[in-house]
Amino acid sequence: MTKTIDGIKVTSENKCSFCTGSICCTYVTQHLDTPRSKEDFRQLLWQVSHGNVKIYKDDDGWTLLINGKCQHLQINGDCGIYEERPEICREHTNDYCEYDSPSEEGFELYFENYFDLLKYCKKRFKSWDKK
Repeated sequence: MTKTIDGIKVTSENKCSFCTGSICCTYVTQHLDTPRSKEDFRQLLWQVSHGNVKIYKDDDGWTLLINGKCQHLQINGDCGIYEERPEICREHTNDYCEYDSPSEEGFELYFENYFDLLKYCKKRFKSWDKK
């Protein structure tokens, strides 16, 4: 389905100009090895205890999500170092991105804080509270 705004067809070439929050430039993700043991989950509990850190699981596996705006993002949404931007930014495609649909819709599991993940740990490991 093609989106039109004020009579302008939204395409991958002009989509970023319609994105008011520059969403793709406001976080960093890091793939995580699939947690299996209590110790693995204790490590995740420590990580998600920090500000702006979330954890999710989707089709690609487990991921650490760190919310934080790119220091090169300009007020108007442009990149302040566009010609010298990192390779990952150059490779980013907006064919289907957060502008089209929130990332959270694709998450199988999503932990916004320590308590969300702890609840999951206690459910997954019936002996969680035992040493």
